Amino acid sequence: MSSGLGRGPPDVAVSEVHAPNLLAVAGPVRQDDIPRLVADLCAAARAPGTGEVICDVGGITTADLVTVEAVARLRLAARGAGVGLRLRDPTPALWALLGLVGLAELCVEVERDPEEREPPLGVEEAVESCDPAR
Repeated sequence: MSSGLGRGPPDVAVSEVHAPNLLAVAGPVRQDDIPRLVADLCAAARAPGTGEVICDVGGITTADLVTVEAVARLRLAARGAGVGLRLRDPTPALWALLGLVGLAELCVEVERDPEEREPPLGVEEAVESCDPAR
C-alpha cells in the first residue's frame, strides 16, 4: 500500500486517512496544520463502525509543544465525535512530552505485522537441582 505521505513540502505536516479508522501524520506539525488534522480525524471518525481512531504519529519529525497541542485537540475532537483516540509509534521525545501533560495514556502499542514485531524476550529460569554440588 502506498502511503503518499511524502507528497507535501518537508516543512508541513501531511496527513492521510488510511482504512476507515487510521490517520497517519508525518512531518513537523505547525500551528496552521492543526485545523486540517482535526478535520481529517473527524472524517475518520465518521466512518461506519468506527469506535476508535488510531493516529499513526511515527512520521512526526518534531516533538514540541505545538505537536502536543495538536494531540490535545485531536483528543478533544475524538471525544466530541464520540470515538476514542490512540496514538501509534510515538517517538520517545513525543511520548515524554505527552507524559508531562497527562496525555501519555493515548500512546498504545498497536499490533503490527509479524515481520515488524520485535522478537519476544526470553525468560530464563533458574533450575534448582536436588543433587548436591560436587
